[in-house]
Amino acid sequence: QVQLVKSGGGLVQPGGSLRLSCAAAAGIFRIDQMAWYRQAPGKQRELVAFITSGGSTNYADSVKGRFTISRDNAKNTMYLQMNSLKPEDTAVYYCRVILTTGRYYWGQGTQVAVSS
Repeated sequence: QVQLVKSGGGLVQPGGSLRLSCAAAAGIFRIDQMAWYRQAPGKQRELVAFITSGGSTNYADSVKGRFTISRDNAKNTMYLQMNSLKPEDTAVYYCRVILTTGRYYWGQGTQVAVSS
C-alpha cells in the first residue's frame, strides 16, 4: 500500500503562482513514474505532466512553459510549480504514482482556483 500526502493548492489571481507537492510513502516499493492530473468541473480528468524516475518530463500543451514538474527521489516527493496561472487552470489536481511493479496509486485531489 502506498500513501500519498499532498500540500499546496488554493485560490490565486490570474498571473499568480502556486506550488503543489505530493509525498509518497512507498515502503519497500520503488516508484517509477510520478504524474499530475487535473479535472475541471464538467470535464474529464487530464494529464498535466509526468516525470520518470530518471527525470524525463512531459507536459500537456496547455501548460508548457508555465508549469514545471520535478521530484526528489530521496524523499519520494514530487512537485508542480505553476506560474502564470490562468482561469482555465482552475481544477482539482491529483497526483499519481506508478511503482516499478506496475501498480499505481492516486492521491486525494486538491483544489486550485484561479480567479480575480
